[in-house]
Amino acid sequence: MRYRELGSTGWNVSALGFGAMNLPGVPYEQAHTALNEALDLGINYVDTAAGYRNSEEIIGQAISHRRKEFFLATKTAQRDYAGAKAEIERSLERMRTDTLDLLQIHYVNRPHEYNAAMAEDGAYQAALAAKREGKVRFIGITGHRPELLARWVRSGRFDTTLFHLNLGQPFAVNDLIPTLSELGMGRVAMKPLSGGFFQPVERALRYPYSQDVHVVLSGMASAEEVRQNLRAFEKEVEEQEQAELEALAGRLGGHDCRRCNYCTCPLGIPIPDVMISSRLRDEFGLLPKGDGFYQKHKDKLLSCADYEPCREQPLCQEKCPYHLPMAAVVRESAAYFS
Repeated sequence: MRYRELGSTGWNVSALGFGAMNLPGVPYEQAHTALNEALDLGINYVDTAAGYRNSEEIIGQAISHRRKEFFLATKTAQRDYAGAKAEIERSLERMRTDTLDLLQIHYVNRPHEYNAAMAEDGAYQAALAAKREGKVRFIGITGHRPELLARWVRSGRFDTTLFHLNLGQPFAVNDLIPTLSELGMGRVAMKPLSGGFFQPVERALRYPYSQDVHVVLSGMASAEEVRQNLRAFEKEVEEQEQAELEALAGRLGGHDCRRCNYCTCPLGIPIPDVMISSRLRDEFGLLPKGDGFYQKHKDKLLSCADYEPCREQPLCQEKCPYHLPMAAVVRESAAYFS
């Protein structure tokens, strides 16, 4: 396991971090075993969020007695001072700790969201107040638009940034990571498997591991997943493998979707998932979770081409900041069922 200092925090963290978002979906004993297995095997970065159902409670119950062994990160999606302050206090209580190592202003994708969070009565001020009180050590920001994050972090107000980075979303490599590196900030990559679409798992994890990041955050929910993920981090990525991974990311990222979620579909199609999985689906096929996604949304996907209000001008494309041909990609996805 590789350990690196998380930006300028002074904390050495494991290259693989434990993402706790999926823990509420499994029996408690399984979650308990997964978390403790991760700590036993050297993972010392644990990430959750106030909005991840009862994930924080699970962490508090399962590993609060081992609190000194890991760096604990959580998030607030509140934009106002009062809401964020209350959420920080709840997080401390739920995870049975006196201090959060990292409190992240979460899911900031639009300028007006950033402005609200950074206002005098915004969430950032609540994080600063908690830091002065010794309840928070460091403050970070998370989001899905790397070019906007690169602009916002230049304010010097954040210690870390959490962003998407996987074979189908390599955009942060050019749009964000160089800025974070220049500023000496902590760099945490999330969604290495893009929510369970990408395969093979170990190869998919190797791509973000090969980049200039401190932690690759992977959602794990069993001891078996912990061990499987760790296998991808057993050795460094050498030059030939790096070139192969870069070429693959260039192909699989050709859809150009950042998952900023500006788009909405009147039929309820999760457009970013279709966009991001489109190149992977055609080149490698899908994992069971990916196939389950397509089967779940089959009727909606097949209905897209016949939806009258979108015939001349697809409603989703009007909202895309990247001007992507989303309707065409969605309609082409119907071929998956043939």
